[in-house]
Formats: sequence, C-alpha cells, structure tokens
Amino acid sequence: MALKQVILVRKDLKLPKGKLAVQCSHASTDCALNSDKKVVEEWKSLGMKKVVLKAENLDELLKFKKQADKLGLVNSLIKDAGHTVVEPGTVTCLGIGPDDEDKIDKISGSLKCV
Repeated sequence: MALKQVILVRKDLKLPKGKLAVQCSHASTDCALNSDKKVVEEWKSLGMKKVVLKAENLDELLKFKKQADKLGLVNSLIKDAGHTVVEPGTVTCLGIGPDDEDKIDKISGSLKCV
C-alpha cells in the first residue's frame, strides 16, 4: 500500500515562507506522533511521502477536517500561539495521515500544491 501525509495550508493567511514551514512541521509531527506506530514505521521505510497543499480559507480547512474524521484518518488542526505573524489561536493548517494514499486523495486530490 502506498502511504502519504498531506498538510493543507490556509491560502488566505498569506503566511511568510518561514512561518508556513514551521506550521507545516507542527502538523506533520503531531499527526505522526498520534498515528499507529506500525503505519509510521512503514511510511518511514517508504520515504515519508508528504505533500503541502493550498486550502482557500478556514471554512474549507474545517470541511476537509470533517471529511478526514469521517474516514477515520488521523489529523491535526494547528492553532498558532500568536507570538509573531498571526493572532493567538489562529488556525493555520491541517495535517492528515500518514495513511493510505488513495484514502487521503478522496479528500485532498483536487487541491493544488503550495
């Protein structure tokens, strides 16, 4: 089975590159830490495929979270601490997986890369 992880980032926030990278790292790490250890080990052995994709805004991000929950996919909604660029509690991104690539693509397959 092909495994991957996706990180969906809010396009409307127009985050600077460094901030975007850190938020994606939070999402990736949190998802991996909350995933089944066997899945994570297999994902690691396959190269830890991950893709960063654009979500239009918070409403769209929350829609994707609901879909991930419905499919039973591990996911993590990241809220920023607000020390630098955005207000405290601002939802910046959503991590999904690692899990079966086909299952994840049912949710995010139509989105474009950052």
